[in-house]
Amino acid sequence: MTAQWQPQWQKLTTVSQLFAQWSDNRSVTDWKAPVGTAPEIGVPLADYLHAARHLPDWADQGKLKRAEALFMEYGALSVTMLFCSSLPECYVIPDLAAVLHVTGQLEKHTEYRIRATGAMIFPVMMRGGLTDPDGGGVAQILKVRLIHATIRNLILRGSPEAAMVALVADPNNLKTGSTRYADDAGIVPPLLGMAQPDNMHQSLFAHGWNTGADGLPCNQEELAYTLLTFSYVFLRSMHKLGLPLSRADEEAYLHAWNVAGHVLGIERELMADSMEEAEALFSGMQTRGRAAWRLKPGPSDPRPLLGHALMQSMAQVIPLPSLKPFPTLLTRYLCGSPSASDLGLSGAISWLPRWLFAGCMLLVRAIDWLVRLVFPQFSIARFITRILGYHLMTKLLMDQTRPLKLPPHLLNRVGDTMDQWSDDPKAPNWLNSMEDRLTVKGGWKAAADTKGMAQGMEKKG
Repeated sequence: MTAQWQPQWQKLTTVSQLFAQWSDNRSVTDWKAPVGTAPEIGVPLADYLHAARHLPDWADQGKLKRAEALFMEYGALSVTMLFCSSLPECYVIPDLAAVLHVTGQLEKHTEYRIRATGAMIFPVMMRGGLTDPDGGGVAQILKVRLIHATIRNLILRGSPEAAMVALVADPNNLKTGSTRYADDAGIVPPLLGMAQPDNMHQSLFAHGWNTGADGLPCNQEELAYTLLTFSYVFLRSMHKLGLPLSRADEEAYLHAWNVAGHVLGIERELMADSMEEAEALFSGMQTRGRAAWRLKPGPSDPRPLLGHALMQSMAQVIPLPSLKPFPTLLTRYLCGSPSASDLGLSGAISWLPRWLFAGCMLLVRAIDWLVRLVFPQFSIARFITRILGYHLMTKLLMDQTRPLKLPPHLLNRVGDTMDQWSDDPKAPNWLNSMEDRLTVKGGWKAAADTKGMAQGMEKKG
């Protein structure tokens, strides 16, 4: 049965090979399909780039530069926030988690998916990521946007527009006097006769979908929610760690991700310009997602599988057994009990790591409060989360044998960025010296290895 779909798989392979040419922002400005590319592939891709590559009129260059500076200042710490708050919250919305679960990639290849996320965040937030021709943010976002469109079309086995037309065209799909769809409306049945799917595309294509009950996959609200996990959730976590940014800095950071969201195709009405707006928007999306899930008849919940896979990936790179539960405990603290419960992370943990974590948090707060009476910028919380961030970054994001999937020149810039994270500008020299001793065998060696590997790839290329 899979043979009849081979032309479709070949087209997807061709498209993937073509958008691999989008290596930086300059490349998407004047890209043309290579000679010999089928017109039904090359022309739509060129039209897509022409229509989607522009930043919005409301983009503020000053705010973008400030957000980039914040990323440089808090980059190593932000990696901890990515693993222990942004990604976990991303998996809380059930229908969004269901799409991730369909592919099997998050449970079976968790680290690959983590690196794919890093491959978008770094190019967007590094200096000039959204504004400079040599930056890579716009190019990477346009790739991700195209991947989202591919996911929608594969799951629905056609365009979203066609799926919605089919949904409302049949009068039997609407209950009398109601705007609710019938239970069997818009169903894309599973392809039970298809051979065991051997890749993500075939998994999505064979899975099946209920548009009437679940809406469109990778829809606007789900994308907007994911965007908030990279911006609002990071800023919220900084508050919880006792490291809040100024209101102007928070709004600059939200703005940068809103600009990225525009390129990603998210509607402006689903973006937040302040922490208050972001909190209300984020909370409303979570509430609606959880309520819709409870109405479904006995669904299997994919969220605990995703949550445990992520926690296990972090635990595997922590050497001391008593500290392996720390990522789970930190995720509970940063995300709160409801999200931890959704992800199956509220189970019992032995008393030693729990007491160590609680004692560490109390001690950190006490030391920070006391020392800041003399040195206002001092923070042990920054120190600890930066160390954890280095460890997660070097083991899960920047492993030399499994680098971020980026063009060599961008990978080289990531290495340069990591080099600049070697010292905390707000920490005293003695604390930076201690940090260097704890990370030099991991973080900065990995940065050097990354740059060396990228330079080697450029020479070969």
